[in-house]
Amino acid sequence: MRKLLMSIAVAATLSVAASTLFAQTTANEHNCPSTQAIPPFVGPGSSPFSANQSLCLPQLAPVPTGLSPLAFIVQGVEPGARVDSEGTAYVVSIRGVPGGVDLWRWNRTLDGPPNSNGTLPFKYEGQPDNCGIYGFTNGGCANNVGSETNLGVAPGGGDADIAVNRLDPATGTPNLPLTSLTLAPGVTGTHSTDRGDNFSPPNVAAAAIPGDDRQWMEATDPKTVYLIYHDVSTFNIDVQRSNDGGATYLAGAGEAIDAQTFPAAGTPNGTANLAAQIKIDYGSCPSRGNLYQLFIAPDNGLENETNQPMRSAYIGVSVDAKFGLPAFTFTDYKVYTGPKGANNGNIFPALAVDQFGFLYAVWSDNSNIFFTSSSDLGKTWTPARVVNQGATVGKANVFPWVAADANGHVVVAWLGANKAGNSNDRAVMEPGHTPEDNGPCTQGTTCMTKWAKWNVYVLETVNGHAAKPRFAQYTASDHVIHRGTISTGGLGGNADRSLADFFQVALDPQHRANISFADDHVVSPLSLRRTGTDNPDDPVSFRVGVPYFTYRLQPPAGVVTTGSCAGAAQ
Repeated sequence: MRKLLMSIAVAATLSVAASTLFAQTTANEHNCPSTQAIPPFVGPGSSPFSANQSLCLPQLAPVPTGLSPLAFIVQGVEPGARVDSEGTAYVVSIRGVPGGVDLWRWNRTLDGPPNSNGTLPFKYEGQPDNCGIYGFTNGGCANNVGSETNLGVAPGGGDADIAVNRLDPATGTPNLPLTSLTLAPGVTGTHSTDRGDNFSPPNVAAAAIPGDDRQWMEATDPKTVYLIYHDVSTFNIDVQRSNDGGATYLAGAGEAIDAQTFPAAGTPNGTANLAAQIKIDYGSCPSRGNLYQLFIAPDNGLENETNQPMRSAYIGVSVDAKFGLPAFTFTDYKVYTGPKGANNGNIFPALAVDQFGFLYAVWSDNSNIFFTSSSDLGKTWTPARVVNQGATVGKANVFPWVAADANGHVVVAWLGANKAGNSNDRAVMEPGHTPEDNGPCTQGTTCMTKWAKWNVYVLETVNGHAAKPRFAQYTASDHVIHRGTISTGGLGGNADRSLADFFQVALDPQHRANISFADDHVVSPLSLRRTGTDNPDDPVSFRVGVPYFTYRLQPPAGVVTTGSCAGAAQ
């Protein structure tokens, strides 16, 4: 499941950007460079969610001048969303190696209240993994993005993740750790103690084991952060702990795939595994501090060795990591097994823990969104059930993510198409694209209007760990965010990767869903120069994915904040 190198187009022949400059003013965002990758967009809204807003992103990095003659096409994909205990919302996205990552922040006190249309005045915080490395002056974060002396490259950009710690009583501010996957490959780590305005010097050797893939993070107490990644030599899921807020990750280590499960899920020579973001029990129950690592893999060693599909879900549970020992252990449990030949190895499975220790897992088989829960700290799980509803039933559904809080409040977000079939199949999702399907699309045609149309969908329940939870389904996007295929296999295959591999949902202190997603529905201002067309219905028009944001305007009714803890005392 290698997905390290996102494509970045070197645009040496495009040293002069499109003549029109697009300042991001529609959503009152600030600290934005004057030249944008995509014109700003604010949609009409889709109840109960806010108007979808694009987040400002520099069009070219570096600015094409004599001091920085090369220019990279900028994209902002795989957006990650987190909200800290103060209600500060963060979004991070990647450009691809060596373009680094970009960060946005909204804090009501520092950045202003919501706009009259409900959008948020995010502050663009620049590139946290480029601070003081490749900029000649002014450090390399937001204060020199778009300047003539910023080289526009960074150690990372292959993958990124952020986390938020609990409030630090010493500083009065929640810590914000960030990691980015580098070209080596390795992991660059940094963190901010002032809500993203400044970051510590990047640590380009955050991972203890060289040769890494797909890192994820989670944070808990004021200084405790966990980092996981695949070790490419074994493809086990390595877990490291930081006790200094994410500056280093040398305080403790473990492996999430135990010896019993390793034959079915380890080794880079077989099918191996697909890892979810690691999760910590951050509630007030005895299970507080437990670590949980969900992953998808074949059902047994023989299926792994013979490269059979990933049809089973597992969870690694660590109950001793919270004791601060230099080495901690995991015990793995089977979550679900699909029928033989089923493929649940679509990027990415996702996991959530509520404040009473109940666990929730989701994944996709490319058509259905599966959901299951555990009431005994991961040992046993409810029968996995398909939960997507309405117009999405029987269609292509991918990229599920899940968040949980309170007692059984769960939100699931994903991308759903208006067509049935595999999201990677161009003949089905992009009719007219291939010669075998009525001839190829050609410049100036409108066959793209017949392509699959994708939207962001949300399921929400307040009784998530019931035997049969009741979900309400919403359409969170207020416009079609993408047309055509969507790749669910990383860098493999020929499906469209304009949106990369995932997007996230996070819950704020008011129990409202905050969603960041990549969107490429607006044609790039560079399209006319690159392809000779700026027709949005022309399949050759040039587009790049950029981050969008929406949130639930009001808390859902019926959220339960009292109850009994999951499982037995640990």
